[in-house]
Amino acid sequence: MPNNRAIPQGYLTVGEAAKKMGVSVRTLQHYDKTGLLAPSAYSEGGRRLYSGKDLVTLHQILALKRLGFSLTDIKTRLIPLNTPQEVARALSHQAAALQQQIESLSESLRELEALRQEVLQMQSVDFQKYADIIVNLQMKNDYYWLIKHFDDDTLAHIRTRFTKESGADFLQRFLALQQEAVRLYQANVPPKSAQGLAFAKVYWGLVQEFTGGDMSLLPKLVALGTGEAAVPEWQAAQAQANAFVGPALEGYFAKQGIDPFQAAGAQPPAAPAQKEQKKGKEA
Repeated sequence: MPNNRAIPQGYLTVGEAAKKMGVSVRTLQHYDKTGLLAPSAYSEGGRRLYSGKDLVTLHQILALKRLGFSLTDIKTRLIPLNTPQEVARALSHQAAALQQQIESLSESLRELEALRQEVLQMQSVDFQKYADIIVNLQMKNDYYWLIKHFDDDTLAHIRTRFTKESGADFLQRFLALQQEAVRLYQANVPPKSAQGLAFAKVYWGLVQEFTGGDMSLLPKLVALGTGEAAVPEWQAAQAQANAFVGPALEGYFAKQGIDPFQAAGAQPPAAPAQKEQKKGKEA
């Protein structure tokens, strides 16, 4: 039962407490009514009185509220403040929550800066691409910048064919295959060997999974990986992979008696040496 008496030393009225903590009287009244923060005592006239301990608890509430917690969540997170250890634990929890918020804000700032750079490099305003870039940044996709090189039809195909989760899974499998292509190239494995053809079969299966049978996408994918639109870091990552993937796919298609690239009006990824030879012939 609250103690009805005159204002004792060390207590603040609701107005004084509100002013000291930078909140409104109505806020403290609401916290009392909802059971979040009841005053430690009442004056003889029935006025709410707050102790120093109440103000520390209020500080906890305000800090958690600034971090985005609802009042319901805050009620379950408040820690008793009866011992130095409990006060220290409350402060540690607040510090941990604040650190988490700092990390989240830092990540949001990184994403905004990355998007700003992409916006400056794009030649037109395209909010759909902006949204796709943000989604890929949130997925921690290091190749988010490729999106600006996709045309609208290809992006529409990706949005229709993949969810955020399935898209992330596909990307991981694709990057793993690219790394495997580099490994095989560096190990001097012949692209048209049994091992190379087995790799090409899996790689082509992934390409078909991406296209969904729409071979018109092949020229765009090849241009993205090897053409002038590709940025230097992508070209560097692709060069060795393509040196193995191109010949391996050629061998696989020859064995299967198919030529999907010719039907689509494209050529499989060519190794750097092959491209130099082609330039020489054209000259």
